[in-house]
Amino acid sequence: MPRTPDDVHRSVRQAVADRADALWDVALRLHADPEPAFAEHRAAALLTGELERAGFEVEHGVAGMPTAFIARSGGHRPTVALLMEYDALPGLGHACGHNLIAAAGLGAALALRAVPEASAGTVLAVGTPAEEGGGGKVLEVEAGVFDGVDAALMFHPGVYDWARAPLTAQVQYRVAFHGRAAHPTGNPTEGVDALAALVELFNVLGVLGRRLPEGSHVQGIVTHGGTATNIVPDHAEGRFGLRAATTGALEELAERLRVCADGIALATGTTAEVERATVRYEHFRDSAPLSERFAAHLSRSGIRLTPPEPGVYLGSSDVGNVSTRLPAIHPFVAITGPEKSDHTPEFAEAAASPRAREVLLAVTAALACTAVDVLLSPGLREEAWRRHQEGNGGRD
Repeated sequence: MPRTPDDVHRSVRQAVADRADALWDVALRLHADPEPAFAEHRAAALLTGELERAGFEVEHGVAGMPTAFIARSGGHRPTVALLMEYDALPGLGHACGHNLIAAAGLGAALALRAVPEASAGTVLAVGTPAEEGGGGKVLEVEAGVFDGVDAALMFHPGVYDWARAPLTAQVQYRVAFHGRAAHPTGNPTEGVDALAALVELFNVLGVLGRRLPEGSHVQGIVTHGGTATNIVPDHAEGRFGLRAATTGALEELAERLRVCADGIALATGTTAEVERATVRYEHFRDSAPLSERFAAHLSRSGIRLTPPEPGVYLGSSDVGNVSTRLPAIHPFVAITGPEKSDHTPEFAEAAASPRAREVLLAVTAALACTAVDVLLSPGLREEAWRRHQEGNGGRD
């Protein structure tokens, strides 16, 4: 006689509980040995070793990245992907809590492997390097890793308990101005000051910034400003980070940057180069049916998720690029209070705290139960895809 969904959920939660110490050990080992983007060799080896021992078929070096992997259990649709991040911040370690993201994805995958109902489809544990600026998920999307996947699930530790992630679109551009060198005293009229053009770009962008819509901003730095004070700089260069509430708004902002640079070049007699310097992170599109299911499962542990506070954005992530292709969730679950911030030493400390352990186990069970629902409920999958195809995952 087939078991009821409640029976399956109980089995999944028990499978997570049975692995509680082992999962926390993985989280602490990652925390104690942080590795930066695209260099997470020991982290990838640790995670794939655990998955291989559990019977997953592991593919290494996915999408041309040595530290990316796919661990597979099953071989037919429906398919659910559990996403794992494990890169750390240089100088700060796991100050974004990726050690917990990796352990949660691992634990959910192992729990699903332990229940027979998961054989109704395919479970993927996807190792995604370099979220902190490198865009591992972007490369995986482009390589077709998520083709044929019905849902992508992950969580992120934070300072709020929010059911969905207000993550903006983000990209960086390199802007270079080329002028003509000259001695500023001997022949000042012969010089064309490239640095002055770059400084003027900062001024213009400062004015533009006061008129940008909510969620949009430009932040720049000078990466080259000349070689000597007695030479008019013939080359100056800056890097500009652009963010916007939507990917469309980001494209418009990038075009404004280009127009500003070209206009300044025309006015100053320089020439301008504007080129994208990084992969583009698209804004996150939450799947309402899946995030609501996750929140319901998580509430069994006493953690209540709420909608995000209007007007508050929490940065950007390459999971946005996944969410444009298929239904996805990326809730935030607090491991510290809202008076703190991630990307700080204090948050790195919190990622190995007793509260982090409690959150890890609660989230792992909720992810695994949500994944089971995706595999066993055609209605949930159909609703998630319908809302996804309507645009923005069913949320404005």
